[in-house]
Amino acid sequence: QVQFVESGGGLVQAGGSLRLSCAAPRRGTFSFDVFGWYRQAPGKQRDLVARIYNGGTTDYSDSVKGRFTISRDNAKNMVFLQMDSLKPEDTAVYYCNVLTRTTLLSPYLPGSDWGRGIQVTVSS
Repeated sequence: QVQFVESGGGLVQAGGSLRLSCAAPRRGTFSFDVFGWYRQAPGKQRDLVARIYNGGTTDYSDSVKGRFTISRDNAKNMVFLQMDSLKPEDTAVYYCNVLTRTTLLSPYLPGSDWGRGIQVTVSS
């Protein structure tokens, strides 16, 4: 069973910063994999906020673009999310996961196994 372990969350004031870490399961394909950070606020669906490809290319949802930075350390099987200029609307449980697609034309989708996630709370 694939198991991701997220850490680094907590309570922060609006305008502050947090750095989330994700320990990915050891697998030989890590450096080739695509990873994403998701978040889920109470009563809402889980949404992708940042994605990093195997070459280091990144993309972000409009809601976090310019404030969040995703990165990876292939040697340590780790994925990170630097969150700056945090807003109360960033409050959510954050998760990481590997993204895969069945064909080159298919969308990337998260794996079926999720970690526990990590709570991020931003006070106004």
